[in-house]
Amino acid sequence: MSSGVEAEIVLDAAVIASLGMNRLLGAGAGAGAKTAEVLAALAEKKAGGRAEALAEVERYERALREVIDRNARIRALGDVLSRTHQEHGTVLNVPLPAELAFTGEEDYGELVTWCAAVDQALDKAERAISEELGRLVTARLKTPANRGEDLSRVLSRLLPDTASADRQRVQEAAERVARATTDAEAEAMLTEVRLRVQEAGRNVKAERERLKAWALEQDRLAQAEAERRYILATVTRTFEELGYQVDAGFSTFVPVEGSLLLTRSEWPDQAVRMQLDDSTLRAKMMRTRPAASEDDRRRDAEREREWCDAFEAAKEKLQKDGLNMALTWRLEPGAEELPLGAQSTTTTTQKTNKPRERRLEH
Repeated sequence: MSSGVEAEIVLDAAVIASLGMNRLLGAGAGAGAKTAEVLAALAEKKAGGRAEALAEVERYERALREVIDRNARIRALGDVLSRTHQEHGTVLNVPLPAELAFTGEEDYGELVTWCAAVDQALDKAERAISEELGRLVTARLKTPANRGEDLSRVLSRLLPDTASADRQRVQEAAERVARATTDAEAEAMLTEVRLRVQEAGRNVKAERERLKAWALEQDRLAQAEAERRYILATVTRTFEELGYQVDAGFSTFVPVEGSLLLTRSEWPDQAVRMQLDDSTLRAKMMRTRPAASEDDRRRDAEREREWCDAFEAAKEKLQKDGLNMALTWRLEPGAEELPLGAQSTTTTTQKTNKPRERRLEH
């Protein structure tokens, strides 16, 4: 082992799944209960049985995401109804299904059944809202009877979540239909309404895809942050159990930018700085003040060996918590004098021009 290391951390799939479920279920009591139940069940599984259980967890997580998508769609249509009331003073009598509030007790089958039922209800509601809005606009424009039915039918194809700018362009064309002085002119303007409705539909679909991509990216970032916090919290707890004081100089539990500082009461002159960047953990022992004698350097070597033993013990404990470390670089104890704490972690863990350093081959 070494007094300086770089390791890639690979989280166990069960930990990743449980963190994802925690985020999706929210901070309620049900979230903690469900995650604890999942992890306990996985802990009892071995080999193929565990893989099967994990697949079930991942399937459940996907079902949760589907429910979240439906809840968002329900809210979006509810916003359309509210906006219509505000802008037109008209209440559209279109029933919407209620959102599903997670309790953590729903099983996979219940979630799938709910999604299927809500899909039908939402499709029906979306069509009804579009038809009601088409009739509302046609009546407000006082369109002649011989043109009103055709105009209302075309306007009913305008999707409820059409952007205001596109909706305005469609309405401007619809107004020309209402003002047309001849049937031929009205038919030409109705064609323009159709074209604008089609363009608006394409824009809606593009915006939906953009929002979907944005939501996926936000979910990825949230998951990465949850994993980072889990790693830092688990590393902190593990080394505290091994007798280290962690983050002695920090004011918050989660260190700034992934930094951890490990000290011991019997180490007045040494400390270990850790840095987590993405999934890479770097650790390096350093001095808090310059070495003044050979005795200081001898004690440094002793501390380095102690740290090596502690790191090996920590690796085993961390693995039980789903943190697997693959060493990619190490610096042997005594290879160089310990750097001062004022030096950055990056500077003290450079991999070039150093004696007795080894890149680990996999």
